[in-house]
Amino acid sequence: MLGTGLIGLSYTMALHGDRSRDRVEVVYSRSEEHARKFANDCGVTRYVTDMRAAIDDPETDTVVVGLPNNLHEEACILAAEAGKAVLCTKPLARTAAEARRILDAVEKAGVFHGYLEDLVYTPKTLKALTSVRNGALGKVLWARSRGTHPGPHSAWFWDKAISGGGAIIDLGCHCVEIARNFIGKDVRPLEVMCWADTQVHPIDVEDHAIGLVKYANGAIGQFEVSWSFRGGMDLRDEVSGTEGTIWLNHWLRTGFEMFTAVGEGGYVAEKAEGTTGWLFPVGDEVGGLGYTAMFTDMFDSIDKQTAPREDFYDGYVVNAIMDAAFKSAMTKQWEPVELAVWRGRDEVEGGVSLTEYDAEHFLIKKEKMPEGRTKLILKEKLSGKVVQRVVE
Repeated sequence: MLGTGLIGLSYTMALHGDRSRDRVEVVYSRSEEHARKFANDCGVTRYVTDMRAAIDDPETDTVVVGLPNNLHEEACILAAEAGKAVLCTKPLARTAAEARRILDAVEKAGVFHGYLEDLVYTPKTLKALTSVRNGALGKVLWARSRGTHPGPHSAWFWDKAISGGGAIIDLGCHCVEIARNFIGKDVRPLEVMCWADTQVHPIDVEDHAIGLVKYANGAIGQFEVSWSFRGGMDLRDEVSGTEGTIWLNHWLRTGFEMFTAVGEGGYVAEKAEGTTGWLFPVGDEVGGLGYTAMFTDMFDSIDKQTAPREDFYDGYVVNAIMDAAFKSAMTKQWEPVELAVWRGRDEVEGGVSLTEYDAEHFLIKKEKMPEGRTKLILKEKLSGKVVQRVVE
């Protein structure tokens, strides 16, 4: 395990949970004090302050990268050169250029690589994705993902040189990949329109952003991110298709609500802003955030020698979309997604599907009215005129 911050701790809790056979045997931190405490708290046998030593340890078979963004490239390339399977937290890199170098390194070395995008592995998301792939929503037209909270927990997130950006790179990477999963990861992202601004904090990166990602099949992915949302961490998704809609709420107002006037007396949930009043505790954080299913997929894939649901190529595509978002936020225009490597479909789909009503009409809409009759909105095939018809 490379990294002893919140993400390293969460990953280790997931790996060691449920009497798992997977174990973290060596942990790396740039701080010996942090490494020692982490090892003691988590039951890890060895700790080091030399990244290469952790990676090259003869008992290391898989490297998990839970480091600040500016260290991802170095860590992943060292793992690839050592011939070790490597799993990297989100985002894969600060830019698409960095992500491409990481991708090239692991593919050249032929090592297993997994992109740890946990929010596509939440229980609700996995169930929703199954429904979408079974055709429950028809063609997906719009996938909206929202990730907001009061701000990151460590100083490095707020430093552009280390992180590569603000709320977009921290939370937007989640939202972009969630939308890709619902729309179809083989559908090419074409261009991005994004608004981003620093509305609250005295920082050099954006603390709010809203973006639209246009896909080759006509679908739209929408992301909404904030580091200034008050009330905890809000993770919600909405997917609309020609035949249905899905709403997902992963963190707040999910069925566990508690009021206390005197205080909860302990930890409530990640990014919770208080311990009194109405609280929204989380029963199983590592499961609810997708960590458990994510690592199951990763290690099952390693065992089976198959690709995981998310790999470094996905991380590269996400970085390319975020690059376009950052550029659009500056130019105030739609900006193309520059993908030097594209492995999906190239054909462009889209347009309106026509539903036959009868020989002279296409059906636009059918609706039951309050008095019990049915109103039909039709389009005449020859003239193109829109007409209505009421039937008993």
